[in-house]
Amino acid sequence: MTAPRRPRRSLVFERWPRFALRHPWWVLAGVVVVLAGCAALWASTPHKYDDSFSVSGTESQALVDLLKQRFTQTAGDTAIVAVRAPAGLEEPETRGRVQSLVAGLSALPDVVAVSSPYQQPGDISPDGTIARITVQYSKQAFGLDHQSVRALMDLRKQTSSSEFQVEVGGAVASVDERQMATRSEIIGVVAAIVILLIAFGSVVAMGLPIITAVLALVSGLLLIGAATSLVKMPSFTPQFGAMIGLGAGIDYALLIVTRFRQGLARRLSVEDAIVKAAATAGRSVAFAGTTVVIALLSLWTIGLPPVAYSASAASLVVAISVLLALVTLPALLSLAGARIDRWRIPLLAGGAEESESGLGYRWSRAVQRLPILWLVLSLGILLLLAVPLLDMRLGVADAGNNPTTLTSRRSYDLLSTGFGPGFNGPILVGVRLDASGAVEQVEQLPAKIGETQGVAAVSPARFNEARTAALITVIPSTAPQSEETERLVHTLRRSVHAQVNGAGAQAYVGGPTAMFIDIGDRIQTRMPIFFATVIGLSFVLLMVVFRSILIPLKAAVMNLLSISAAYGVIVAVFQWGWLGELLGIQRQGPIESFMPMFLFAVLFGLSMDYEVFLISRIREEYRRTGNNAEAVARGLSATTRVITAAAAIMVAVFLSFALGHSRLMKEFGLGLAVAIFLDATLVRLVLVPSTMQLLGDANWWFPRWLDRILPRISLDLDEQEGAPEPLPGERVVEPAGAAIPRAVPSPAVEPPPPGLRWGRRSWLALAGVVLFALAFALSLWGRLRLAQKA
Repeated sequence: MTAPRRPRRSLVFERWPRFALRHPWWVLAGVVVVLAGCAALWASTPHKYDDSFSVSGTESQALVDLLKQRFTQTAGDTAIVAVRAPAGLEEPETRGRVQSLVAGLSALPDVVAVSSPYQQPGDISPDGTIARITVQYSKQAFGLDHQSVRALMDLRKQTSSSEFQVEVGGAVASVDERQMATRSEIIGVVAAIVILLIAFGSVVAMGLPIITAVLALVSGLLLIGAATSLVKMPSFTPQFGAMIGLGAGIDYALLIVTRFRQGLARRLSVEDAIVKAAATAGRSVAFAGTTVVIALLSLWTIGLPPVAYSASAASLVVAISVLLALVTLPALLSLAGARIDRWRIPLLAGGAEESESGLGYRWSRAVQRLPILWLVLSLGILLLLAVPLLDMRLGVADAGNNPTTLTSRRSYDLLSTGFGPGFNGPILVGVRLDASGAVEQVEQLPAKIGETQGVAAVSPARFNEARTAALITVIPSTAPQSEETERLVHTLRRSVHAQVNGAGAQAYVGGPTAMFIDIGDRIQTRMPIFFATVIGLSFVLLMVVFRSILIPLKAAVMNLLSISAAYGVIVAVFQWGWLGELLGIQRQGPIESFMPMFLFAVLFGLSMDYEVFLISRIREEYRRTGNNAEAVARGLSATTRVITAAAAIMVAVFLSFALGHSRLMKEFGLGLAVAIFLDATLVRLVLVPSTMQLLGDANWWFPRWLDRILPRISLDLDEQEGAPEPLPGERVVEPAGAAIPRAVPSPAVEPPPPGLRWGRRSWLALAGVVLFALAFALSLWGRLRLAQKA
């Protein structure tokens, strides 16, 4: 009789870890060489970020294309210089300072035109103390050299004083402010160090995840910077990539280091502990990282290239974090070896081995004794937090939301005081003239636009030299981010089209405000495709790995609940103004148009991380004991410590970005932090044990026909090599294809709580929960659609 053939060992999860632990310095040298190559690539390429959004097929984009083709002198961006002189702008000394400022602005690099407030009617406020100067550049703001932008800011500082205040707003000012250094990454790393010290109680164990995450972050940011020479990426891309990559990188390394320490605590050799950690936790890390990457790349379905490129950049950092955790961490662990717990911190040193009778185990058993009660309570909290989501308004936050320490905010306030808030967000009406007879009709258009409710001022029609295009500037009476301004854009589009189109002319209503309205419309139309892509792919991946129907379904519903609650908190803070002062939110405003999709992709992927970590351990225990209730309790106990530490790191990193001055990053940071906190507490500690207790063995039901056609991907090393080593007094459950494995637990295993078997009432309770969640989702969808049509 021939001996059974030994399964081929995995290159990534078994053979490579053994190579890395035997040749750690060669591995680390290779990592340094690759990092040096990334740095050389970054240094040899121009790296500029571009915040200009292009939404093909929309009216605002058609106006941009018209200006580029027939109004080349206005193809670049502008800077708006606001001047305040309490003594009056008509004073001879003040007049001379204004004219000197205009001359200085005209001499700046890349400036093609400067309007003097004394020559442009309406550029001096009615009280004669505030003036508006428009500086026209030859390029788009993010195409300007850094020296050109700094020259403008330096001139402002040189000429501004208490009696002659000079502030700069517009797209060019935004470039300078977004290039300001941020301390969020440093704050996030420091917070992660503190949390890891508490979790591990050892300086050496703490240092390994930090080293791995920082290597991944630096490599990713260097590659992103180099990629900007090929594609256009928004300016928030590095911060967004750093926020996601730093949190994910530390978490992935944390999981592997934790399994390594558990192996040492079980008296395994250093080599066996490393291989065991890579083959179990490493598989979970690879799968979890894949779900995050898939969720981020699904943003390509929206049809907004700048958003998709940012998501791709973040997915690159996550992929590098996974790669370094699998490639570099075994080498670092081999160098640390049994000294992984050296330099212990007094009072913080905790055991590496999980406890099956500790707090996590006892908590799980408490939830399992009253699963319906805990299910209703946790669902009630999540749905209550999600209520503000029904009032979400998408748009773009204007410069009035910036902190007063920024010159763009002070410029906004000056223009609002002198001319009204609408001067900070003019609406542009462009007309393409294909027949000379339409010129007279276009000349009469400003007077008709001026009769529209909500219009504060209208400029005369300005024609290009060939008189083949005209441009009209409309000043609304309300702020750029207000709902009234959004309604005015739709009103102007209807009225202008009716008056001009079809008579040898084609009119377009655009500008920054209209552009973000069109972005919101595009997102609304692509939302079902995006949701279906992310949820569908994640469902299939979880189904293939865990060989279950209900576990992927449960994961999708729970992730949607935590994400909805995070949306609700964002609306309450940024749109309603609740507790906004704690984050430095000085003004209420809409939620950025692309924010919900971005958050959904990131949060769905990161939430799947914890689902994989927890369910894979529960499945290990279920295969060992065949007792669903005991497996849930033991799995929760074994992962509570690591998931809590991982979630705390994520929350700390994300909140550190919420403390910056950018409203955009505040929304990102707060939304991610709230969702991860809820996912690690209410979802993982309450919803998961309660629902899995109610479902019982049905958690692991899988149709035989589906089991035959789907590929097998296992996160369990025991399932790859054979039967697991049983615990004392237990009977091992042999895998039986798609059938539900069962085993008779020994007396040492606590039996499931009495009276909680899966029966008719449990099915009815679950059906009620599902129907309630569907009703809530449908009402939310209808509310968003009605708001969009309005």
